[in-house]
Amino acid sequence: MAARRSPAAAGEATPTLSRRDAAGAPSARGLLFTVLGEFVLPGDGTAWTSAVLAVLARLGVEEKATRQALMRTSAAGWLAAEKQGRRTRWRLTADARRLLSDGAERIYSFTGAAADWDGRWLLVTARVPESDRRARHVLRTRLNWAGFGSLGGGLWISPHPDREAEAAQVLRDAGVADDAHVFVATRAGVTDVRAMVADAWDLAAIEERYQGFLAEFAGSPAPPDVLARQVELVHAWRRFPSVDPELPRELLPSRWSGVRAAELFAERRARWAPDARREWDRLNAAG
Repeated sequence: MAARRSPAAAGEATPTLSRRDAAGAPSARGLLFTVLGEFVLPGDGTAWTSAVLAVLARLGVEEKATRQALMRTSAAGWLAAEKQGRRTRWRLTADARRLLSDGAERIYSFTGAAADWDGRWLLVTARVPESDRRARHVLRTRLNWAGFGSLGGGLWISPHPDREAEAAQVLRDAGVADDAHVFVATRAGVTDVRAMVADAWDLAAIEERYQGFLAEFAGSPAPPDVLARQVELVHAWRRFPSVDPELPRELLPSRWSGVRAAELFAERRARWAPDARREWDRLNAAG
């Protein structure tokens, strides 16, 4: 599932998840995280290797790639292997449960547009030397991940003041907190606010993604393989919270498919979930 970060256990090293995998990368490991969040987490937290192999095979993933994804995910601290003879059952670790639970809450509540907005903006200014490529990369990727848009010159904006603590943590992680500022303010610009929004975010590219999602899933109410289709649905949707800044409705262009896409996702998932769950339970019970 898509989560911005995993909480650290006090005094212990916490596994890290790449933003590529967290945002639903089209890979064996990305698909594995979708299966873990959609079927393993709500169940007893375990999955047999054979069940995972069967599901990912239906999605076109070769057995070798699936086994490698399981081993890499285990080595990263998200899964613990339990041997029973020649068979292996994988159990979610406590960190994995937290990560997947946080991700599930975010993607299932994501609606493609913020409902209420009081007009306040969260502003971040940070000066980073051109030579400090690491800091610039951390700042750009992490603030983008948190839904911030860039107006250039080290100025980042978000219509979500509640993300102030997250922005401050990004600045600390980038090593630029001592030369940065965070403000919560209202806008009094002379230009149209929509022009500012268009400069900060590529909404046309996000709209194109939503159109692709609608084209992919709007015409398949009764798929022949409901389990595979459920995984594809959730896997496709979990990318949107990482690319859509969830702007208030009044800041969005007149043509915006995010809300319609969110409604389609919720309807399809509710329709397919019971049969998909039964098929997963059948595969996982077989061991």
